[in-house]
Amino acid sequence: MPQVISINVGTPREAAWAGIGRTSIDKQPVTCPVAVGRLGLHGDQVSDTRYHGGPDQAVYAFAREDLDWWAAELGGEIRDGQFGENLTTSGIDVNEAEIGERWRIGDVLLEVTSVRTPCNDFKSWMGRCGYDNRAWVRRFAQEGRPGPYLRVLAPGAIRAGDELEVLHRPGHGVTVSTMFRALVTDHALLPELLRVDGLVPQARARAEEYVAALI
Repeated sequence: MPQVISINVGTPREAAWAGIGRTSIDKQPVTCPVAVGRLGLHGDQVSDTRYHGGPDQAVYAFAREDLDWWAAELGGEIRDGQFGENLTTSGIDVNEAEIGERWRIGDVLLEVTSVRTPCNDFKSWMGRCGYDNRAWVRRFAQEGRPGPYLRVLAPGAIRAGDELEVLHRPGHGVTVSTMFRALVTDHALLPELLRVDGLVPQARARAEEYVAALI
């Protein structure tokens, strides 16, 4: 049964290695129920608000199965929250979720909106955690398991162990992995994104610019 096995939060910490001098990537698991509002989880705060956060990136999910895959690749254990995810899931391929797919967790309703793209802060964090981070951004991108960002449609509370129920799939076939490849590694897929109703503005602009250049 798909479920959330860990809920992870973090607040800004000073970090000379981070691009803006602080980071919230070090998410730590919490065991008590967590309130979830329009901008994310209570007790979690974005550091770089230029590129992260906001209603379309309120919550970030990553699968335990994908953490385990990377642990085998990197030769070291990866704990829940290590990749900066708010929700560590189990029993569901989050990268095959369709953009616009809706999930019920606890009494919270979430919608898959976008994808996480790797950055140099992520690379530096992996190195500080003791992993081989050589060419990390390229390796992460080529693997194509980014995990989705989610929008909060109905606030409420969640806790570790809650079932993750897929309530709705739009049926257009544009998945998290498709969106990631279109934006990062295979721009020829960008026109596919225009099949998504309510596509986030940044992705729509990229797709429309690509299509216009073809005419």
